[in-house]
Amino acid sequence: MSHPDLLIVSIVRALVEVALLCLLGQGAVALLAGAGRTGNPIYRLFQIVTRPAIRLTRQLAPRRVVDRLVPLVAFFLMFGLWILLAWVKRELCGWHGLSGC
Repeated sequence: MSHPDLLIVSIVRALVEVALLCLLGQGAVALLAGAGRTGNPIYRLFQIVTRPAIRLTRQLAPRRVVDRLVPLVAFFLMFGLWILLAWVKRELCGWHGLSGC
């Protein structure tokens, strides 16, 4: 890739995608494991990976948002960011005259 702006957008989009999938996995494990989810090693792994997204969401969200809903808000925030980055990547490809992006 000879266009560094496309590379940066692609890397950030991939990181957002990883966070999205881990938030989705964390939610699935929470539903399946119930109250014992904190002892589940897979759930703890998802907590480690999603911690930056959840902290960022907690800082951006108003205090009225209950702490247990912050992961759900983080999922929708990351999903919106993922869609936005897809649009930015498409526009950058158009500006650079690339058709296979």
